[in-house]
Amino acid sequence: MEKANRQSLIAIPLVLLIGAGIAFAGSQGGYRVFGVPLFALCVALAFAMQWLAFVPAYIKRTEMFFDLTGSITYITVVVVAVLLSPSVDARALLLLGIIPIWALRLGTFLFGRIRAAGEDRRFREIKASFPRFLLTWTLQGLWVSLSLAAALAAITSEAKVELGAFALAGFLVWLLGFAIEVIADRQKSKFKAEAKNAGKFIDVGLWAWSRHPNYFGEIVLWIGVAIIALPTLNGWQWLTMISPIFVIILLTRISGVPMLEARADEKWGGQADYEEYKARTSVLIPLPPSKRQ
Repeated sequence: MEKANRQSLIAIPLVLLIGAGIAFAGSQGGYRVFGVPLFALCVALAFAMQWLAFVPAYIKRTEMFFDLTGSITYITVVVVAVLLSPSVDARALLLLGIIPIWALRLGTFLFGRIRAAGEDRRFREIKASFPRFLLTWTLQGLWVSLSLAAALAAITSEAKVELGAFALAGFLVWLLGFAIEVIADRQKSKFKAEAKNAGKFIDVGLWAWSRHPNYFGEIVLWIGVAIIALPTLNGWQWLTMISPIFVIILLTRISGVPMLEARADEKWGGQADYEEYKARTSVLIPLPPSKRQ
């Protein structure tokens, strides 16, 4: 435990350093407010909101509002970026529309799920440790900042480009990803709500084509956001294209697919039907079930 606490105390400054780096890159060629780059101000706001929410969360040792706080932060940061920009174009308004829609839908969905479950098992040990719990909230600030980086660069950039093929293509990609995520979440919620499915794994609907279709939808929609932002980027701002790359790495290598795969293997591993499902079903990208048995 002491080792984990020390590692968390070391990690927090590193996380902030990464946040400062993306704030620097995204601020190039962008608006300034009160002498401060607006992009950097938005990044600072993302972290500040997490730390503010961390205080009551740690006092009450609860993770209940963690995901909801993240969603509220997405919405707040985008709204602040638009409101404080001296000039707002159609691209900024498009991003102002689609990002809050995604954040509001996902935030309320995750909040409802954790209320029904009573807890998020990821936080059982973490929330008892001040450094580890603080690191988790700080990481959420970085998560918001990196995910939003390309969109924030487009909104706060002094360079304005009329909507064109990139905006249309990006919106359609975002719409596809959003639809897949929503449908997958609803299918799983409906499946788990039926008593006959108690203790079973879902293998119907989109889940017959992918073991994690909701994560695939999440990745696709952020690629769409990046495509919308792309025409406005210049110089160091190109580093903000880390947005979809970060989401891909996060969901496929860190906290998404690996964690749920391990949990599923622990629960159903060795069962013939589950092993057969894994053998025939794509991990992430929805594909027709294979013929392997």
